[in-house]
Amino acid sequence: MSWISRNLWLIPLLPFAAAGITAFFPRAWRRASAATALAGIATAFALSLVALARTMSPAFAAAGGREAFNFAWFTSGETTARLGFLLDPLSAIMLFAVSLISLLVFAFSVGYMDEDDNFTRFFCFLSFFAGSMLALVAANSLLLIFVAWELVGLSSYLLIGFWYRKPSAAAAMKKAFLVTRVGDLGFFIGLLWFYQGAGTSLFYDLGNGALEGARLDALAGGAAATTVALLVFCGAAGKSGQFPLHVWLPDAMEGPTPVSALIHAATMVAAGVFLVARLFPVFELSPAALHAVACLGAFTALFAASIALAQWDLKRILAYSTVSQLGYMMLGLGVGGVVPGIFHLTTHAFFKALLFLGAGAVIHNCHHEQDIRRLGGLKDRMPLTFAAYVVGAFALVGLPPFSGFFSKDEILAAAWRYPDHCPWWGARLPFWAALGGAFLTAFYMTRQVRYAFFGAPRGEGAAHAREAGRWMLAPILILAAISVVAGFVGFPGANRFQAFLHPTGNGHGFVPGIPLASAALILLAIGVAWKVYGPAALAAGAKDPIERRFPRIFALLHGKYFVDELFAATLLRANRALGAAGSWFDRWILDGLAVGGLSVFVRALSFVNHLLDERIFNRGFDRGCGALQEAGFLNRRLQNGLVQHYLKVATAAAVLLAALLVLLTKRNGP
Repeated sequence: MSWISRNLWLIPLLPFAAAGITAFFPRAWRRASAATALAGIATAFALSLVALARTMSPAFAAAGGREAFNFAWFTSGETTARLGFLLDPLSAIMLFAVSLISLLVFAFSVGYMDEDDNFTRFFCFLSFFAGSMLALVAANSLLLIFVAWELVGLSSYLLIGFWYRKPSAAAAMKKAFLVTRVGDLGFFIGLLWFYQGAGTSLFYDLGNGALEGARLDALAGGAAATTVALLVFCGAAGKSGQFPLHVWLPDAMEGPTPVSALIHAATMVAAGVFLVARLFPVFELSPAALHAVACLGAFTALFAASIALAQWDLKRILAYSTVSQLGYMMLGLGVGGVVPGIFHLTTHAFFKALLFLGAGAVIHNCHHEQDIRRLGGLKDRMPLTFAAYVVGAFALVGLPPFSGFFSKDEILAAAWRYPDHCPWWGARLPFWAALGGAFLTAFYMTRQVRYAFFGAPRGEGAAHAREAGRWMLAPILILAAISVVAGFVGFPGANRFQAFLHPTGNGHGFVPGIPLASAALILLAIGVAWKVYGPAALAAGAKDPIERRFPRIFALLHGKYFVDELFAATLLRANRALGAAGSWFDRWILDGLAVGGLSVFVRALSFVNHLLDERIFNRGFDRGCGALQEAGFLNRRLQNGLVQHYLKVATAAAVLLAALLVLLTKRNGP
């Protein structure tokens, strides 16, 4: 086993260490905090390059194409919990993409957050987020993935609500945390089912892992594989914004723009796609689970793209674009396997980070203006940012020869071939949904670029805009260059990406008509949008042409199909009713009858005791009544309704239990 495989844990440890160090820095140590965070993520990126180089070596292929470093976490009786880290092509690609984009976002943040009073705290949270995501993609255990998964959720909560004094930011961070917990509950149940079926949480363990040999065969029996796959997919749907758990992701735009770039590019939202790819051997055992992944992904791609047509916020349009592209990735996994989905995840990571950082540069230099109706004329005032942004837009819509063209067409080709191995009558629907989503993507991105960069300035911020500084501009230009060339590793007929990620796979072949049809459709959408949003539509105060012609449809799309309102009228109202019922039960039944009733009963016994002759009832009974009375008062104090009090008691009980377990373990031996 190579040195890097044995020490893969260093890659997430470095950002974690940077977060721990900067947590103790005072606010005045701004440069020190930025330098520490950059050093941590830069070193992690360097080690990721070493790991990627290792997976490309002939010795690695001769060793079976993967190296796992497993260790005992703790032992209790005859049970030993083991965790591990895994180096294979999938983890190497993800480590490279996550660390590189994190490094560029960190550098961009130095300029973007320069005037923020909590500059030091921001880099602490950012490093913690990067460490959590790097641990997730390097894990060789579903249990370790779940731990890192929850750390990603916690750090995203802190970053989305970084400006927590804004009511909208505080609401957004709570929404993100709670909505993703819904999917995480399914993930946790799936984890337990996975462990029960396979007997281990390790993926690979010298032929004895859950995804190899007899242990994988054990999951294939009955409905176990389908159940585990669908439960795990619940967690993936929550993190990766699949319908209907997508509602948190656009609201996450309340965080600083570097956070939006990190969450919506290669990190948090990619976690769900990575999880399905990592457990793909389990999904392969269940055609029904793969079919569910494909259909939900296709629907999400088309659904979110239609909403983006009617949004005015610069970042929110990109957010719905992210939801749509995540749908494409899930579609690729469902219809074609790991290669199409992960290839699009990788290219999307770079061009979506480019678009968000470009949007951040626009917002920062237009006095934090995000409404595209109040922008305009920026192509002349911010020419480098404009050029890079157009590159990102071309890559997103899938225009050749930019990177998104190759990865999206890989998914379209796999979706076209889907009926070959799926007998369902509607097996062609995912392809048409994906094609429709491609048309809408080109349309809404052209609309956004026209509004933001063309015409005359329509707001004060746009009128005084200037080019971004070097700390912000350098990462944007680097990402633009990558977005141009990254797709060529998956060039049809010489797909190096497939040869690296899945060398034993047969691929899906090249379907010549699909790239031509896709490119023609995209050019048509760009042309239509360019004409619709001409000079008249870009005039100050002009109404959106679609809104003017189709006001009801525009209102439906602008209202995001009113999914949030539907949730508020049903699930949230039911939750409030259950909460009110629980509060009533706690107050009148638990406190009133159980606690208060016991106290009244004991007081009554005490009163009777005073009335009766002491010669009949001995003093022991009297003392017993007093003890019961004190117990009643003590019970009332324990059940005081204060959450922090309950947490203290629970923590003390957990510490005592842990101490007891340690003593028992030492007494009984390892």
